[in-house]
Amino acid sequence: MTRVLAVLISTMIFASQVPAPTDMSSFAITYVDVMPASKAAAVTAFKQYREMSRKDEGFVRLDLFEQVGRPGHLVIIETWANPKAFDTHAAATHTKQWRSKVDAIRLSDYDQRPYKPFTLGSGAAPATDRAIYVVAHVDIGGQGTNAPDLLKRLAEASRKEDGNLRFDVLQHAMRANHFTILEAWQSQKALDAHAAAPHTRQHRDALSPITGSPVDERIYKVAE
Repeated sequence: MTRVLAVLISTMIFASQVPAPTDMSSFAITYVDVMPASKAAAVTAFKQYREMSRKDEGFVRLDLFEQVGRPGHLVIIETWANPKAFDTHAAATHTKQWRSKVDAIRLSDYDQRPYKPFTLGSGAAPATDRAIYVVAHVDIGGQGTNAPDLLKRLAEASRKEDGNLRFDVLQHAMRANHFTILEAWQSQKALDAHAAAPHTRQHRDALSPITGSPVDERIYKVAE
């Protein structure tokens, strides 16, 4: 009971700290693992699903990535113009067909999480097979430091780095102390330089004492 109360209080504190986003875009990030031998079938089904989804009102983009070194570990990143567009899409026949195809080959849950913008760059570059992508989940559990400000400063500094293609921070739609960072870099070299940059190291040192769990950072390539 004490732990539940602490989580509720933490969520309320962060809800009051974070300014209301002006961008009405809606995001969904889905983690799903499929059998490695079925990856090609998953990619083909996704491309069909994406083509059908382009016709949906409010469609912005849909991308599929595979975790580096872990065949079949996929993440789907969806962007919609607003929550209503996402909800309508979720009920569409082609969305249900896509889910049915994935259900037949998945090894994990279809773990879909809804997000809203926290701080967005000028726009994500089209996904390419040469770029390196990072999806990092940040769970804030402590108090005393304004974590949203830390994330915003990191994003602003990182966007200025050579080789950066995207650096967006999203906030969970229902859990104000949960954030996901979406990064895209031109190369592994650019990502390595970012990891060693002074502002990145300072961010990690400041964030570490207040995270509810270790930052879950995963590296991806475009799924082909």
